[in-house]
Amino acid sequence: MMIDESIFKAYDIRGVYPDSLDEDLARDIGRAFVNHLGLSGSRVVAARDMRLSGEALQKAFIEGVTESGADVVDLGMVSTDAMYFAVGHLEEHGGAMITASHNPKQYNGLKLCRENAIALSGEEGINQIRDLITSGKLPGPSEFSGSVEESDITDEYAKHCLGFIDTENLRPLKVVVDAGNGMAGKMVPPIFKGLPFEIIPMYFDLDGSFPNHPPNPIEPENMEELQKRVIAEGADFGVAFDGDADRCFLVDENGKTVSGDLVATLVARNVLEKEPGATILYNAICSKAMPELIQKEGGRAIRTQVGHSIIKPRMREHNAAFGGEHSGHFYFRDNYFADSGIIAMLTAAELVARQDGPLSALLEPIDPYIRSGEINSEVGNQSETMKNIEDFYEKRGGVDMDHLDGLTVDSGDWWFNLRPSNTEPLLRLNVEAPDESTMERVREEVLSLVRS
Repeated sequence: MMIDESIFKAYDIRGVYPDSLDEDLARDIGRAFVNHLGLSGSRVVAARDMRLSGEALQKAFIEGVTESGADVVDLGMVSTDAMYFAVGHLEEHGGAMITASHNPKQYNGLKLCRENAIALSGEEGINQIRDLITSGKLPGPSEFSGSVEESDITDEYAKHCLGFIDTENLRPLKVVVDAGNGMAGKMVPPIFKGLPFEIIPMYFDLDGSFPNHPPNPIEPENMEELQKRVIAEGADFGVAFDGDADRCFLVDENGKTVSGDLVATLVARNVLEKEPGATILYNAICSKAMPELIQKEGGRAIRTQVGHSIIKPRMREHNAAFGGEHSGHFYFRDNYFADSGIIAMLTAAELVARQDGPLSALLEPIDPYIRSGEINSEVGNQSETMKNIEDFYEKRGGVDMDHLDGLTVDSGDWWFNLRPSNTEPLLRLNVEAPDESTMERVREEVLSLVRS
């Protein structure tokens, strides 16, 4: 069959509904998922977020799964991290989340995993599912169809999340939560029931048309209303979630956004207090503040590439307690090595609630650096541009370079990472330096080379 193969990506399946992803394709993905993983006669988990096309796509996916002889536990609408939890906790053989995460409303997609919530990636599962469908070799329906059982794991997942913190001796906090009309609006309230925290809710109604702002907190304009609300309410901090609530972003009591890698640094501190000497992973774009804190607190810091399909296997390899990314993904060993924005929020909140000072006071001593944030530039030839920049700094000298993830150039004082997008003709730049003027100088120098 003719399909848009570009929707099969490095970490998930994602496209515009119904142009590149419709019910027929979702059904075939369900069939291919069962056949590729050999799940006939087994049971898998299926869930969706609040996107308008989610119910139809989930129904079609379930039909494909059951036609191929596997049973389904239907969780209905939950967050992606709750789907991962259900696969691990119920000891099922796989799972699927119908979601397009932070993408605009016209998109939808699937995040797929096997047993123990091990995520499928492009090389490990997604490409094989694509090839089964496009080759015309997808087996027909099984002789015996699978069954569907509905299940509600919301309260069970709330209890699981609360198990990551000590709920005793916490001072009361006021927290503004921007769910962005996404799944945090359903998943967060049961968790806060057991805590001395007051929620100030923003956009908790589940609405896949996203009438207030796109469900993408990494874009600064989508955080502006939360920043103002935190100040207006005199809140201790604010938190914004993406559409499927597997990522979170914090705002301090002054309305200042906290970068994802600094949130990861806070979580790492909490983890090391509970598990001294723990191994913690961080990606190549995280601030140096993170490995410096890990080492200072007696932990073992391991640098890795970006992406959950890379980080999760390495965490398993090293039995790492935690892994953090600059993009707001936070992975926990005791959450089946899966990511959870909700657990990250809770661990950060625990740190604030155990001290008298505000969130900014926790960050100040661990954050001596100035960062550019991620800057995207459209280029005609990614590899040629990257090579030209590498040659420029190699000729100048006085820097260390590596290719763990794109190109990292480190002077010992400042550093930058430049890496290609997997899906667009873009190069992504991140710069960090000890002061504003140095960061700006390096940023402008690299951007002039990229865009020349």
